[in-house]
Amino acid sequence: MYRSFMYILYSLLLACGLVLTLPWWIFQMLRSGKYRAGLKERLGFVPERTRKTVRPGAVWIHAVSVGEVLAVTALVRELQNANPEKQILVSTTTLTGQYLARGRFGEDKAFFLPIDSGICIRPYLNRLRPSMLILAETEFWPNLLHLIKKRGAAIAAVNARISDRSFPRYRRFRWFFSRVLGQIDLFLAQTQEDAQRLIAIGAPAERVQVSGNLKFDVRPSVSTALTDDLRQALAPDSPVIVCGSTAEGEEPILLKAFQECLQKYPAAVMVLAPRHPERFDAVAESISSLQIPLVRRSSWNGSRRVSGCVFLLDSVGELASIYALASVAFVGGSLLPLGGHNILEPAQHGVAIMTGPYTFNFREIIRLFVQDEALRTVTPETLDQELLALLQDGQQRKLVGNRARELFTRYSGATRKTLEALQPLFQEKGRRRP
Repeated sequence: MYRSFMYILYSLLLACGLVLTLPWWIFQMLRSGKYRAGLKERLGFVPERTRKTVRPGAVWIHAVSVGEVLAVTALVRELQNANPEKQILVSTTTLTGQYLARGRFGEDKAFFLPIDSGICIRPYLNRLRPSMLILAETEFWPNLLHLIKKRGAAIAAVNARISDRSFPRYRRFRWFFSRVLGQIDLFLAQTQEDAQRLIAIGAPAERVQVSGNLKFDVRPSVSTALTDDLRQALAPDSPVIVCGSTAEGEEPILLKAFQECLQKYPAAVMVLAPRHPERFDAVAESISSLQIPLVRRSSWNGSRRVSGCVFLLDSVGELASIYALASVAFVGGSLLPLGGHNILEPAQHGVAIMTGPYTFNFREIIRLFVQDEALRTVTPETLDQELLALLQDGQQRKLVGNRARELFTRYSGATRKTLEALQPLFQEKGRRRP
């Protein structure tokens, strides 16, 4: 009775929250088109492309955005090889994640996660009839977990982590989350600290294991047409500074540092990749206002020389391969208190990496890299000096990059451990079909 009341109360609070914030959502849709993509799917309408091909008993994997889609790519492949009779479907929350998921897994096998309301979730459960739900990292949606568990499906959380920012909130509402997490059959944490935090917020200790970080198993793509074209278009020996996943407020700092670099290296190129597509035009205007030559990826045909300019990567899914061209890489979301983004994409290419001081979303990875002197931490005040120092000292730059690649290789293997841990759930569900 208490559990039913808890979910009813949660659903009422969620509905009230959505109604109260509805003007803001509408404003965002009208202003930039944000959240408009996939709206019908989020409201519970299973897309036709999926309805036509889905088979009962599918495995549903939820990967929030680009980073999670990349992290589960190898796992999806290995799960499919180990369970060829299963159909694997992937949901995302963000538009960029959706683009990447459709490209990697197929248009019909990717869709937007429905809002965490029974009205929106049940059409998916009725149509997909999933045998298992796999959550990447920490997407603990109460109604989704509750309703899918009632259908008899297994639930696993893989690559699970609890960030420094969210841990106090989870712990404060442990009385609620202990019941939510009780629906999950298996937790595979990135680190021992994450495992301890999961238990502290209510995960049953006997269901928690440490399997490592799946992002260490993301391997560089084969050379893409864009990287090949850019390599040909760059001036010989010109420094390339790749600034990936940048946030609003960071680009002015980075552009100022780039202007300093141009004085010493006139042929230098900055590849600038803002995190959110809706900001591409605003960032382009900012670059032009500083009178820095600008080349936009969306309008570049591959024939124009790229030198002494900013190359704005206004596309989705191409950043990981572009890091292969970098002399130095800066990983964004870290100069401001946003938590940072994944440094493993440049690390796998052996690139010297710089981040800001705010990297709490990747605390364990950052700790390993700092410990082995495999990255440089900068502030808005020291960015330009540190960048120039790395560009001027090729030996040091190579040393930092080689350390990063060695660390990346050393900690791989999480996909294999995750697959081994998940297999018993597949066997159990084979005996007890939902």
